[in-house]
Amino acid sequence: MKYLLLICADQDAEVTPEDEAGMAVGTADWVSEMDGRGVRLEGNRLRPAGDATSVQVRDGRVVVLDGPFADAEGRIAGFDVIECADLDEAIEVAGKHPVARFGTIDVRPVW
Repeated sequence: MKYLLLICADQDAEVTPEDEAGMAVGTADWVSEMDGRGVRLEGNRLRPAGDATSVQVRDGRVVVLDGPFADAEGRIAGFDVIECADLDEAIEVAGKHPVARFGTIDVRPVW
């Protein structure tokens, strides 16, 4: 089954420069491991939330908003599409992601 992992950074988390450097190395290691296992299909970092554009249709008109639609503590910093045997394996994969220590990995099954 395919799952989308939304890599959500907590804007309020206290992350030191050493933590950030460790996360970069840890993420590269995670990608290598998951690619090696054959569970990671694709993924990438996203530009900062300030670069987002939100699009809505209201009363038949397209409304364009600068910035992310949701004003939340966590911002989507990246994504990965994985294919696992079941939710338990997807949770195990998400739990190994270094960002999980400072943010949240949202695991969503793909239809």
